[in-house]
Amino acid sequence: MPNPVSRRSFLQQSAVTTGALAAVGELSAADQKPSRRPNVLFIMTDQQRYDCVAANGNGIIKTPHLDALAAQSANFSRAFVQAPVCVPARASFFTGRYAHAHRNRVNYTPIDRRTVLLPARLREAGFQTALIGKLHLFYYHPPSSENAQKTGFDIVELHDGTHRTDRWSDYARWRNKHDPRRDVYYRELAKDVPDLAANLKPGTNPYRSAIDEQYTDTTWTGDRTRAALRQMAKVEQPFFLYSSFWKPHSPFEVPVPFDSLYNDVDFELPRPESLETIEQLPLPLQKLILRGNKPPYDMDRATLNWIYRSYYASITHIDREVGRILQTLKETGQAENTIVVFASDHGDQLLEHGLMGKNVFFEASVRVPLMLRLPGRIQPGQYDELVETIDVLPTLMELCGLPIPEDCHGRSLSPLIADTTGDYAPRDAVHSENIIPEVITGGSMDFEFVPGQGIKGIRHPDAKMVRTDRWKYNYYPEGFAELYDLKNDPHEQHNLANDPARAATVAELKGRILDWLITATETDQIAKKWMV
Repeated sequence: MPNPVSRRSFLQQSAVTTGALAAVGELSAADQKPSRRPNVLFIMTDQQRYDCVAANGNGIIKTPHLDALAAQSANFSRAFVQAPVCVPARASFFTGRYAHAHRNRVNYTPIDRRTVLLPARLREAGFQTALIGKLHLFYYHPPSSENAQKTGFDIVELHDGTHRTDRWSDYARWRNKHDPRRDVYYRELAKDVPDLAANLKPGTNPYRSAIDEQYTDTTWTGDRTRAALRQMAKVEQPFFLYSSFWKPHSPFEVPVPFDSLYNDVDFELPRPESLETIEQLPLPLQKLILRGNKPPYDMDRATLNWIYRSYYASITHIDREVGRILQTLKETGQAENTIVVFASDHGDQLLEHGLMGKNVFFEASVRVPLMLRLPGRIQPGQYDELVETIDVLPTLMELCGLPIPEDCHGRSLSPLIADTTGDYAPRDAVHSENIIPEVITGGSMDFEFVPGQGIKGIRHPDAKMVRTDRWKYNYYPEGFAELYDLKNDPHEQHNLANDPARAATVAELKGRILDWLITATETDQIAKKWMV
């Protein structure tokens, strides 16, 4: 629970204030205009770890605007995604449903056309809806602005952020019109462009971007979000604005001046992993970590240190844009009636356990920052309850005075953090699931799922996780498992799944996974009554 102000005293103060305001004047109910539903500004980053916000305990990273937002928000210290990979995670955010229910399990694959997403629900309720940046959720190919609109957005300025999707990118089209260096790819590094490389000084960040900061997709996403805010604030309808940044997702290019912010920092890097230690992990994890022509598990320390510097710098760049967005929200007069959500779709291993990226159940991948702000209604503070990111959708619906969808698996956080009625039933466990190893068939990778054969020798690659206060149990079909004692082993280094002394714990947690899989979708499978 948050500190230093208790929820009870906050709500009592709110009630006193509400009563005092009601006593001023004696307007009849007929004379009073109904209050407008709150707006929703949903800011999402891609692949940002929970611990990469200064307010969340990081003494190195520079995130002053996110820190200010955290101080004004319900800031959740233990929020977990329902799938540690982009598309399934975002589908869970926007449906309030577990991945095995919405069935969008693999990147760059379409969502079920019967699935109703959050922007469509809000548009149906009278909201203006807009998307700026990365969506990654489509009913149809190609991933274009027109197809993004079919998911529930009125206004779309799209950028899914890869070379393969640039033909449909509004950012790429904009940059081609405005950037004098338009012929240089926006992910290019300065050291790889001859005229720039010739002028680089020793000690320059090797991940310095080849393009100027004003033409990066991070700055573009911030600029276009502010433009959308100003436009939507002019209309009487409430709005839902989804501002979605590509970064700090790899590759790690970062523009001047952010590229040098952390040059003097020597990071405490993950311990080096050997092939021998990786081969002690469950086989699906081995396949994931060792994929590709040159797995990075033994990356040299200097290169990894520069990656950390650049990853942190990208977050500081985003932080500046978040500050500018929130300032524009204030200038439009909408800050007091806008729910601000800040979250990331999943984290990044940054070579912990020998892996770059995500797709695993280690804390660095499944635990994310989550903040919700609504002045006067949401009580600021740090909340240490276990929460799932599927809880965001029902929370927003309830705060907006809208019914929570019957097929939603999440629990509204409003009774915990806000002035809504009802009791909050805290979770004693959270769940996640993923296809391990990941289906990935672009570039040099060929990890195709073959029906009847699986992926690279893993016949059943669908893995499940349950995490309680103390324990994390990861179940892989075909006899693989992980059990970590988070109390005594917070870095998840010692797998106890085969320890006879922990057999009872394994049995209990395996049973919880089974119960979860059976009960989570009961509203999908059990009809309320006969039709005749």
